[in-house]
Amino acid sequence: MPTKERYINLSTDYGFKKIFSEESNKNLLLDFLNELLREEQGEIRDLTYLKTEQLGDTDIDRKAIFDLYCENERGEKFIVELQKSKQNLFKDRALYYSTFPICEQAERDDWNFQLKAVYTVAILDFVFDEDKDQPEKYRYDVKLKDIDTNRVFYNKLTFIYLEMPKFSKNLDELKTRFDKWLYVIRNLNQLERIPDTLREQVFEQLFDTAEIARFTPDQVRSYEKSLKYYRDLKSSLDTAFDEGKEEGIEIGMESGKEIGKAEGQRKIVINGLKQGLNKVVIASLTGLSLEAIEKIAQSIHKDR
Repeated sequence: MPTKERYINLSTDYGFKKIFSEESNKNLLLDFLNELLREEQGEIRDLTYLKTEQLGDTDIDRKAIFDLYCENERGEKFIVELQKSKQNLFKDRALYYSTFPICEQAERDDWNFQLKAVYTVAILDFVFDEDKDQPEKYRYDVKLKDIDTNRVFYNKLTFIYLEMPKFSKNLDELKTRFDKWLYVIRNLNQLERIPDTLREQVFEQLFDTAEIARFTPDQVRSYEKSLKYYRDLKSSLDTAFDEGKEEGIEIGMESGKEIGKAEGQRKIVINGLKQGLNKVVIASLTGLSLEAIEKIAQSIHKDR
């Protein structure tokens, strides 16, 4: 069914890449990162897009595919990830991804191990369970710190998590340019026109780029396919997690916490498979191995 919205949904892969990954819109990404990192970075003057597929040193090493990967004029690296669904091991994945831009800086011969800074920015369409007790805190800046003094031990590795469901400011409450960026990211597809509060050149360009009526027929089809995937994924995961959680709680009360957790994961796998989710996606959501998921899938067929 064709979308009736005027502007694209930035939580879709197509929408996110349309705004932030196209060379013609590089100034949009530049402005967003400058507002996000101004206190630490000063001003980023230029960005260069880098290839998003990263390979290990050998054929058997696992690869990584970034949503967006770029570097500034100082050679510092930026990974920007859009995460649409909750992942149990997302923090592990973010840390793993950060090793690629670190390792690729290694030089031959007499290299002294000096590194350029690496930033991983995660725009999340969910809230971590451990953060639910902080409903008004939507930005988390993570560095290596000494526990006793709370001083930064190493300042060249930074993770920034933006839990977008927590950002609830309305137009009248937007005080900074960064507030405006988060408002646009969260609400763009729900707007019918550009609000007066956002009448700035960078946002006018964004709204022009995001207007579906300006797309070619092929672009519209690509966007609608991406939107359908986003909606189906969100609906499937909501169902799978709700049913899995209920099943896990019931069994956990009867037989112990660990059994309940295992059965809850199994229920999520079963519901995910029924909804047609890819096994790799289910693995990342549950923390289970592909082998474990395959065994559950086989058990379903045996029970039929």
